[in-house]
Amino acid sequence: MPLALLALATGGFGIGLTEFVIAGLLPDVARDFSVDEAAAGWLISGYALSVAVGAVGLTAAVTRLNRKHVLTALMVLFIAGNLVSALAPTYAVMLTGRVLAALTHGAFFGIGSVVAANLVAPERRAGAIATMFAGLTTANVLGVPFGTFLGQQLGWRSTFWAITAVGVLALVGMAVLVPDQPGDTSEGGLRRELSAFREPQVWLSLAVTVLGFGGMFGAFTYIAYTLTEVTGFAAGAVPWLLVLFGVGLFAGNHLGGRAADRSVPRTLAVVLGALAVVMGLFAVTASSKPATVAALVLMGAFGFATVPGLQMRIMRYAGQAPTLASGANIAAFNVGNASGAWLGGLTITAGLGYTSTLWVGAALSAAGLVVLAAAELLARRRPVMAGAESADALDGQTVVVDGPMGASTR
Repeated sequence: MPLALLALATGGFGIGLTEFVIAGLLPDVARDFSVDEAAAGWLISGYALSVAVGAVGLTAAVTRLNRKHVLTALMVLFIAGNLVSALAPTYAVMLTGRVLAALTHGAFFGIGSVVAANLVAPERRAGAIATMFAGLTTANVLGVPFGTFLGQQLGWRSTFWAITAVGVLALVGMAVLVPDQPGDTSEGGLRRELSAFREPQVWLSLAVTVLGFGGMFGAFTYIAYTLTEVTGFAAGAVPWLLVLFGVGLFAGNHLGGRAADRSVPRTLAVVLGALAVVMGLFAVTASSKPATVAALVLMGAFGFATVPGLQMRIMRYAGQAPTLASGANIAAFNVGNASGAWLGGLTITAGLGYTSTLWVGAALSAAGLVVLAAAELLARRRPVMAGAESADALDGQTVVVDGPMGASTR
C-alpha cells in the first residue's frame, strides 16, 4: 500500500473528527456561548450545508490545478478553520470556523478519491478509495470518543486544538508522500468536467447515494433516543454502543472496498438490500438489547460498505471528467444525511415513535436499491454518452469495468 494513502487517510481522520465530535461537545459549547440548543445545532447543520457547497463549488474552481497542491491547500484551510474554532471568542466566530473547515470536506474527499485511485493498479482502486475513507471511519471508532472525553476533561477547545494538530500532521504527510498529479489543463477542462452531468448514469448514481446513504444516517441521527427510550440502555452506555457502530463502519468500508474491486453493481445491490433488511429487523427487535447491539454493528457495516462502490460508480460513468462528479457525490452523501434526518424527524414529530426512523431508513435504502436496478438496466440498454469517450476511462487510465458477468479490465 502506498504511504501516500496513509497521508490521505490521516486527512480524512481529521475531517471526520471535525464533523462528528461536535455532537458530544454541543452542550458545553452552547453553555459557553450562552446560546440555545437550536442555535448550537447550526454548528452541525451549517457544517453539512457548507460541505455540500464546497464539494461542488470549490472542486469546480480547482479542476485545472495540480491535485497534490489542491489537497495541501485544502488542508491549510482545514487547519485554519479549526484554529478559528479553538480560539473563537463568540458564537459567530465559532460558526465561521466550522464553515471554513467544512468547505474543505467535500473537495478533499472528491479530489482525494481521484488521487487515491490513481496511486494503485486498476484492480485495486476501490480498495484505495476505501483506505482513504478509513480515516473517516476511524474517526468514528476512536477519534470521537477520545475527542469527547478530552473536551469533557480539559474543555471543548482542547479538542479543536487536537484536531488542528492532526491537520498539521496530515499536511506534512501529504506534502512529503503524495506525488504530483496534474489537473486538467487542457482547453475546456472545466467544461469537460461539467459535461459529465450530461450522462444520465451520473445523476442516477447521485440519486442512489442520496437514498442509500441517507437511509442509514437518517436512522443514525436519532439512534441515541432509540437506544435509551426503546431498548432501555442507560445514557452512559450510548458512547460505547456508538463505538460498536463505528467498528461496523470500519469493517464495512474495508470489505465494501474489496468487494467493489470485483464488481461494483453486485456489491451495491447486495449491501443496499442488506441495509434495508437490517434496519427493518432493527425496528422490529429494538426492545431487545442483544438484537440491538447486533443490528447496530450491521447497520454501520452495510451502511459504509456502500461508500467505495458509490464513489467508483460515479467516477466510472463520469468518464474522463471524474473530479467534479466525485465531489458532487460527496455533496450527495451530505444531502442524503440531511434529508434522512429531516424525514426521520417528521415521523417522530407525528408521534410514530423512535423506531419510525428505522423504517424511514429501510424505505430510503430500498428506494436506493430500486434506482440502482433501474440504472443498471438502462446501462445495459444504452451506451454511455459519446462525449466521455468511454465509461471505462478514469483520468486517461485503465480501470475495472463491471458487466453482467462480473468484473473485467480494459
